[in-house]
Amino acid sequence: MPGPHPHDQSFPVAVLASTDPVLRESVAFGLVMDAPGVVVVRHDVLAKYGAVRRVVTDGSGVLEDERIPLEHACLSCAVREDALPTLARLAADGRWTGAVLALPLSAESLPATRAIAAATQPGGLLARAHVATVAALVDLATFEADLLDAETLGERGLALTEDDERSVGEALAAQVEHADLVVTVGERSMAPTGSGLLDRLRAADSHRLDGLHGLGAARLLGHRHDTVRGERRAHPLGARGPLRGPLLPGDLSWTLELTSRRPLHPERLLEQIEALGTGRVRSRGVFQVADRPGTACHWDGAGGQLYIGDLGPWVEACAGNPEQSRLVLVGAADDEDPLPRLHAAFEAALLTDSEMADGALVWIGRDDALAPWLGERAVR
Repeated sequence: MPGPHPHDQSFPVAVLASTDPVLRESVAFGLVMDAPGVVVVRHDVLAKYGAVRRVVTDGSGVLEDERIPLEHACLSCAVREDALPTLARLAADGRWTGAVLALPLSAESLPATRAIAAATQPGGLLARAHVATVAALVDLATFEADLLDAETLGERGLALTEDDERSVGEALAAQVEHADLVVTVGERSMAPTGSGLLDRLRAADSHRLDGLHGLGAARLLGHRHDTVRGERRAHPLGARGPLRGPLLPGDLSWTLELTSRRPLHPERLLEQIEALGTGRVRSRGVFQVADRPGTACHWDGAGGQLYIGDLGPWVEACAGNPEQSRLVLVGAADDEDPLPRLHAAFEAALLTDSEMADGALVWIGRDDALAPWLGERAVR
């Protein structure tokens, strides 16, 4: 995390993300009690009513509690139409030295941070402000189940829209992977696997803080978020490399990094995709398919769900990186070591020597097995 800027007179705005309502409220309350100059803006998307609820608090109590109708009750709308002007208004008021934006539960921090950072540019609505720390809040006691089990946000009452079908793990992983700071509650020793999973998931250049007692306003507002680093963490290639062995006694977490310069065979990828992308695994990365030369494909899985998509030309989507498939899988072992099975499934999907020798022309005229997920390919 970049160091503090003691002489920086711009207005700091920290961003908080969580899937736990009690944890979010505890942190918000602690921050306003810790520093009278801090104001907290909390949003909750009320998709059923086509609205967003905004609650503004400081050390004196609740200052605002309003329901704002939105044309589309989505997070990007809430940030653009309400959070940005609210933060600008609070910054201009002069009563506070910094603000904390507590995002709706399950919201990813990256889109909100992008919007705020764009508004802080010269001439923007928040030109006299800057993005401070982006933080994710995590309960170690539930982290393993939240990340790896198949419960959806809708089943937990945390869906941001009526058609939000994400798993809890998908939302949680995105929050942790993008964060500058991951704040935990719960004892490491009581949840060694959850603690291990967290350290394998969070970015190598992020920081971890165990316990809310150390989370003062200065910790959140005294630093400046590096947007380039944040984008790099959230990129499909941003997954952390393997951390070797158990990280604590009793830790059953593991990381498997699968890489190859050989493209994947489209039909055999479909045969192996369930083995690689479903189950109690968080996986993300990029891959290349033999019938789409020069194209980068996106892989993102959690909570038993898997998304694959077309990222566009490799040179643009993965600038500076060789055309090499890289999937990073994080999970927890049970009675059987899953790593040999996962490695074998990946190897089975790669082109063979003879298929590599055939070249790209062999795919012309063949059925496009991945078109439903990747769109129509350029090679016919």
